[in-house]
Amino acid sequence: MSNFLTEHLIHRDEDFMVIHKPAGVLTVPGKTEDLQDCVINRLLEIEPKTLLIHRLDRDTSGILVFGLSRWGQKTISRQFQERQTDKTYQALVAGYLEGEGTVDIPVVYDPEHPPLHIADPHHNKPALTHWQAIEHFEIQGQAVTRVKLSPITGRSHQLRVHMQYLDHPIIGDTLYATPEQQLMMPRLCLHAENLSFYHPQTEQLMEFYAPVPF
Repeated sequence: MSNFLTEHLIHRDEDFMVIHKPAGVLTVPGKTEDLQDCVINRLLEIEPKTLLIHRLDRDTSGILVFGLSRWGQKTISRQFQERQTDKTYQALVAGYLEGEGTVDIPVVYDPEHPPLHIADPHHNKPALTHWQAIEHFEIQGQAVTRVKLSPITGRSHQLRVHMQYLDHPIIGDTLYATPEQQLMMPRLCLHAENLSFYHPQTEQLMEFYAPVPF
């Protein structure tokens, strides 16, 4: 398990550590015994002081931050809650999407179809995502757009639902893409590429980057 930290560590100090989470690994354990292997349990075996700050979906890769002190956890968590962090993702989406824009529509859990979430304009909790098209190409003869995504809010499945709402689902998304779009790549093509926040002790702006693997 120590190899996990060696292979994926981006930054570590007395207050927090930043790792590059691989796709296919849960951030926290699930409810059943077969869902206990996760990032935080792997880290706790190496560093018992590891504290949860935020999460990424199992199939999303990229930057993930954990506290190593109560102060670090508290201050960085507050920055997430108060939207003082700056986060950008990259994704591959189906079809030809041009330009840039903003999706401003609430994303809520769909109790009739778990674990799905849906765009619901009648809900009162906002969900806001800025998007920008940055590259166009084809996979298996199908048009694909590489996009930069900047979530202003942090709802569960927000980026995945917002791209589906635009009729450009994320390639490889087994929940929100069509069967054909799911098979175009062997993974969900969503990656947390950049994250910045202020250091808990020095208040210096800390900026982190994880290379996009697709």
